[in-house]
Amino acid sequence: VQLQASGGGSVQAGGSLRLSCVASGSIFRIDDMGWYRQAPGKQREFVASITNGGSTKYHDSVKGRFTVSRDNAKNMVYLEMNSLKPEDTAVYSCNANVVQRGWLRALGYWGQGTQVTVSS
Repeated sequence: VQLQASGGGSVQAGGSLRLSCVASGSIFRIDDMGWYRQAPGKQREFVASITNGGSTKYHDSVKGRFTVSRDNAKNMVYLEMNSLKPEDTAVYSCNANVVQRGWLRALGYWGQGTQVTVSS
């Protein structure tokens, strides 16, 4: 199973970006999918997640600004980021709990990070 993230870039404060992540491989089912970020010198932190039923969770710092969504048919998860702030600058990574074909339980997989830089 592989996760491929895309959509990062550089924007000015107040701008928007949309991140995408696609899962591929021998997939039977994907449970939770989500996004994490790691800023320079800081630990990785949770940003947002979504269940395969569509229930979402957000870090308090992004509530009202970021929206996580998914397309189960395409094995994709998205992160729409609006009203970006300089403190949102980080490497964003996608995560998915995947049940592979022939397996009984889910394993967590990570995509490569994509850089988001917000200038003031």
